[in-house]
Amino acid sequence: MKRVVVVADKVDAGGLALLEQAPGLEVLKAIKNPSKFKEALPQAQALLVRSETKVTAELLAQAPQLRVIGRAGIGVDNIDLEEATRRGIAVFNAPGGNTVSAAEHTVGLLLALVRKIPWADASMRTGEWDRQRFLGTELRGKTLGIVGLGRIGAHVATLARAFGMAVLAYDPYLTEGRAKELQAELVPLDELLQRVDVVTLHLPLTKETKALIDRRRIGLMKPSAVLLNCARGGLVDEPALLQALEQGKLAGAAIDVFETEPLPADSPLRSAERVILTPHLAASTAEAQELVSLEICRVVRDALVTGNLSGAVNLPGVSGAMLARLEPLLDLARRLGRFAAALSPGRVEGIEVHYGGTDQGAQRVIQLAAIEGALGTMGVGPVTLVNAAALAEGRGIALGGRTGAPEPGFETTVEVTVRAASGTASVVGALAGEHGHIVRINGFAIDIPPDGHILVLRNRDVPGVIGRVGTVLGEARINIGAYHLSRRTQQGQEALGAVAVDQPPPPEVLERLSGLPDVLDVRLANLNGVA
Repeated sequence: MKRVVVVADKVDAGGLALLEQAPGLEVLKAIKNPSKFKEALPQAQALLVRSETKVTAELLAQAPQLRVIGRAGIGVDNIDLEEATRRGIAVFNAPGGNTVSAAEHTVGLLLALVRKIPWADASMRTGEWDRQRFLGTELRGKTLGIVGLGRIGAHVATLARAFGMAVLAYDPYLTEGRAKELQAELVPLDELLQRVDVVTLHLPLTKETKALIDRRRIGLMKPSAVLLNCARGGLVDEPALLQALEQGKLAGAAIDVFETEPLPADSPLRSAERVILTPHLAASTAEAQELVSLEICRVVRDALVTGNLSGAVNLPGVSGAMLARLEPLLDLARRLGRFAAALSPGRVEGIEVHYGGTDQGAQRVIQLAAIEGALGTMGVGPVTLVNAAALAEGRGIALGGRTGAPEPGFETTVEVTVRAASGTASVVGALAGEHGHIVRINGFAIDIPPDGHILVLRNRDVPGVIGRVGTVLGEARINIGAYHLSRRTQQGQEALGAVAVDQPPPPEVLERLSGLPDVLDVRLANLNGVA
């Protein structure tokens, strides 16, 4: 069965070719075709968009099979990230492809603004020759303030220094070391606005950055300063900007992005003086379109074909190298989560994951994999690394995780404990090379591969139990692959049997096993998937 990628907005053909040539993928183009788009959504495993398509909760409800969203560009404010995460949908963007294009557009607008090029051009076309009215300003010796010193902001800083500008920056997530590499002085935002001649914005639109440049902050700027926004509409309070321009409290502005796009025909910005407007062109170069398309289509392909979720904006801090390195351990953690949940049926109240090992940063993603495995047995809907924690917390499940030493005798172990209304179950798995083993079940030492169907029987440690269990399974024509027995140190106490069977015993067989003399409890787990 082919996995369907629905393309909602125009994306360069070079990237689409990567998807079309990938085995098992089918590309459906529904660009500017609402009826075809609506028809394709129910079968979509991936959705590819730019800024035009708004991926709302209502839209996501129409795409029950959706697992991947690719945004051909850097901003994801047109995507309901919270709802996508809740549904386990990985959201990717393409942050690198348009870096040069956006930075060059920013500097182009700045040059046009301080040299008054658009107005001089318009004057020339009416037959005028007025050199004095269009007296400009040099960039050399001026101070540029960059709000958001990520990829694009960093490239703008490089270009600005080539013009002889000093650079101040505000970025709460940037280290002093990185700022020094870029020859930028990190300062608080209000201080930056007061000191610079040019302010340029290069940050995403979030709840925290909405109207970041508001009336108060515009009032901090010099009357001779100019403001540039080639990042996201909504970062600037547009009415406040207009008022500052009209009152002469700001020398000019150049804007490429707007709170409402397309910009309404009657927007006051269209008739404002000392303002340059462009229709969201910062990433609109042939080179950027090709690079962005290749970047986003590559990650969407890999996510669908290999399950690689590295780089998803709603799974931060998880790199491709980490996922590849931890793949055997993540598989073991998922199986342990399934196992522990099967051993403690009923309403789950808590899940705790203990990683025993030395891999820095591994604990969090291993915890997510174990939660994914546990929730997968509960019928809560599609569960992935993306939404595992959110789904658990939404069901009131307390989550815990820690890192420490591995179980004695092993280099790397994972312990998953599931606390439910029916009791608590704890299982420990160890990794030897790339192969996992279950080495402890509820405190009983054991050695069994985490694979297939496993019966776990708790019984009194007396003669005859193994024979009676084998008889019941044999009469039901259920083949035993392995029977692993563990007991307490003293004979006569409880024992635990882990029985690998080739097919799951039906309910009536489980009931017979539970009724055997000296059998205290019987559980069945499917470690390959939902039981």
